[in-house]
Amino acid sequence: MADLKYYDIILRPVVTEKSMNAMAEKKYTFLVRPEANKIQIKEAVEKMFEGTKVKQVNTSNKDGKTRRRGMTLGKTAKTKKAIVQLTAESKEIEFFEGM
Repeated sequence: MADLKYYDIILRPVVTEKSMNAMAEKKYTFLVRPEANKIQIKEAVEKMFEGTKVKQVNTSNKDGKTRRRGMTLGKTAKTKKAIVQLTAESKEIEFFEGM
């Protein structure tokens, strides 16, 4: 496995109704690299967003779906979702402020 930097781990935020409602409890949802572990995700969030302290990281893996196009079979890419909970005294993530 290649050496992952903190800016390679977090791919993009998940913007859904459920994830927006969880922001009231200081829980933020991100799509991350499938190879990343919880410790790497925690360090990446704390380095990318200044003033944040991560309390807990929950992850879930999704395998790729099987898709057909005529007789040809293929699979979509597998993904990993991370729900990051910040501490009570932690600063909010400004990226989500306008949403």
